[in-house]
Amino acid sequence: MDGCLIYYGMEETLFDKLWNQHLVQSLDGGEDLIAIDRVFLHERTGSVALMSLVDSGRKAVRPEHVFCTMDHIVSNKSDRDKDDARTPDGDVFISATRRAAKKAGVNLIDVLDANQGIVHVISPELGIAQPGLTLVCPDSHTCSQGALGALAWGIGSTDAEHAIATGCLRIKKPRQMRINVDGALGSGVSAKDLVLHIIQTLGVDGAKRCAVEFSGDAISAMSIEERLTLCNMAVEFAAFTAIIAPDETTIDYVKGKKFAPSGQAWNDAKAYWASLVTDNGAEFDFDYTIKAADVVPTVTWGTNPSQAVAITGEVPSLDASSERALEYMNLRPGTAITDLKIDGAFIGSCTNARLSDLRIAAKILEGQKVASGVTAICVPGSMAVRRAAEAEGLDKIFKAAGFEWGAAGCAFCFYAGGETFSPGSRVISSTNRNFEGRQGPGVRTHLASPAIVAASALAGRISLTS
Repeated sequence: MDGCLIYYGMEETLFDKLWNQHLVQSLDGGEDLIAIDRVFLHERTGSVALMSLVDSGRKAVRPEHVFCTMDHIVSNKSDRDKDDARTPDGDVFISATRRAAKKAGVNLIDVLDANQGIVHVISPELGIAQPGLTLVCPDSHTCSQGALGALAWGIGSTDAEHAIATGCLRIKKPRQMRINVDGALGSGVSAKDLVLHIIQTLGVDGAKRCAVEFSGDAISAMSIEERLTLCNMAVEFAAFTAIIAPDETTIDYVKGKKFAPSGQAWNDAKAYWASLVTDNGAEFDFDYTIKAADVVPTVTWGTNPSQAVAITGEVPSLDASSERALEYMNLRPGTAITDLKIDGAFIGSCTNARLSDLRIAAKILEGQKVASGVTAICVPGSMAVRRAAEAEGLDKIFKAAGFEWGAAGCAFCFYAGGETFSPGSRVISSTNRNFEGRQGPGVRTHLASPAIVAASALAGRISLTS
């Protein structure tokens, strides 16, 4: 990896273009007023914004551009009803969000809606996120949408209310970073492995609150679903957002989506999207190159995503700052990662619960059984993903192998009370955060790709093979 500090030239980066195209006015104090094209909400934090908006008597300036789904605390049981939550008193959030969304006149994607799912999964699959648009959501993983060439970032509930009511937000323009991934990823190396490698290399503060553009041959070769995984975890190394320039892969993905342009508007959009690239000679505050050949299947061992190692490696011997992580994870330096027995396996979340993820896992699980003593759960990222998987028979493979098969939602990505893995459980998970207690009190989470999660569930220990 090579890194250097450099300064802006006359040419524009992709982020510069999107920022300037949405600049309403420069304000005193170094902040800018930025036009917001889309606001997406969910029932856990977005409900606060909607209820405050309604209670104040204010209205959405463009209600047709505001979307709300039920994903964070909704039950993931297949037979759930419209008010079922996985967390105590969660039904109150669900019903209150439903009422407020209807009063505000925004697009509500309710629990039993065919389009329901995790916000960062359904936004791309419905064409709500598009190249060149600004999109905000009260959720830190909103940066996922940058995979489509959108300028998307996470905000708080108060800012969400402000964006709904005014169509603008005031914010200071962040610095910029480019991460070029040179060469081709090896066989069996996923976008999840790449992003864990980047976070391990740069550290949890490595992006320095920059807007990060991912580029290079390895990125161009990725599907949109892989790009979504990559951008999703940019916040885990302190990025303001992440973005990838739209290309033919992006255009093919967006075409025909429910909220995508059509007719002449589609032709106009494509012409505009073609301009959304970083100009030759444009400079970044920080510029890094990652060699794709250096990336291998990777698993976290500690309590933040930077504490990661090759699956063939060992728990490292580190300084005193890692002692807490080793203690919480009940690990000793020098222990082989593949010697770690697991109690649970989870495939889901806005990081890795799309159809391609489920196909990869099902291919590994087919004809085999989850190891004795392992609780294995798969929750598709959206009901559309769930239906597509069931049409291919993937659900039958998961269930025959011993996985629970859930309805769409965030589910076991994070703990919000209610059902979870038991304290002290060691869990291999396709999610994005391995913080202490993230999946439940005392639960020890190892982040990995869906392939590693599936193979580990079969082996009963962290493994690349069953």
